[in-house]
Amino acid sequence: MKLAAGTTATTAKPIKIRNAKLSDARALAKLMCELGYGTTTEEMRQRLKSILSDARYRTFVADIDHKICGMIGTLVHPSHEHNDLSGKIIALVVPRKQRRSGIGRALIAAAEKDFAKQKVIRVSLTTRFTREQAHEFYEALGYSKTGFRFGKKLV
Repeated sequence: MKLAAGTTATTAKPIKIRNAKLSDARALAKLMCELGYGTTTEEMRQRLKSILSDARYRTFVADIDHKICGMIGTLVHPSHEHNDLSGKIIALVVPRKQRRSGIGRALIAAAEKDFAKQKVIRVSLTTRFTREQAHEFYEALGYSKTGFRFGKKLV
């Protein structure tokens, strides 16, 4: 089903948002591949072990009929610029075929609720220049462009 810009479809089945578990590694690896980050199940399992053991990080998954159909990873951290904690959305992915169905919005809402519980008042995220639909999605949710991100590989 093709939708006009600015419209949103919704899934007919309820979306359950829950904390990720180590047993989700295979599904999360597939989602990372969807974003363009080639990831094996074992690599994701190792990443999750580290992430799940660090209280600053959260990984939520969207589950429809016991099948993972999206994820969001977040980080809460102190900053040099502000006296309070900052939040960062590190990753958000919904499979291409399930986009514009409310899954991404549900994941963002869960992350924002969790940030609020932790007294976070500002959230940042990054996205590639080429992901114009993602830019529109974030802007529709109240996020605004605030600068540029630069990266450098050190090895």
